[in-house]
Amino acid sequence: MHSTHTDGALSRIWRRVQLFVSRGRITFSNDAGNVQTLQIRLGQLETRDATPRLGEFGHASRPPVGADVIVVFAAGDRSNGVVIASGDQKTRPRGLNEGESQLYDLWGKSVYLTKDGGIIVEAKGTPVTVNNATAVTINASQSVVMNTPLLKVSGDIVAGGNVSDKVRSLAADRAIYDGHNHGGGPTPAQQQ
Repeated sequence: MHSTHTDGALSRIWRRVQLFVSRGRITFSNDAGNVQTLQIRLGQLETRDATPRLGEFGHASRPPVGADVIVVFAAGDRSNGVVIASGDQKTRPRGLNEGESQLYDLWGKSVYLTKDGGIIVEAKGTPVTVNNATAVTINASQSVVMNTPLLKVSGDIVAGGNVSDKVRSLAADRAIYDGHNHGGGPTPAQQQ
């Protein structure tokens, strides 16, 4: 009789262990509350509503419908589940080198930390905005290149060195201006 009781207890424990972790797919998500919740299908006969999703601090995302999830159920209790991982097989970046990292979205925009190619921001034809910065500093050891048909600046431009365009530099323009004498006295620049 004792071994039958032990077998029954072990069988119940084994069932709980089997119910501890499940894999499923997202069928709906809600990101309006303090905790993001997901509706997930865990199989043909099991759909879970309002299952909370834990994410890494400092990174917010909302996985698309159809994304894979891993759900952990505390003590194997199917009424107490939490999503601990998610991924979308269709949009996940491929071909990363070991150690590389990429932040990406469903539409192909990304920030890619490459092994040998630097940091690549792919905006996919959309605006990139920096808001409410008191200052933006770029410390480049070689150069900063802007390939754009138009550069707009709403305030003054201060240069620590010479400024040039496709014709000549501002220093050359000053030399031409300083050499002019319009009937009479020297120009203000010549007086200095």
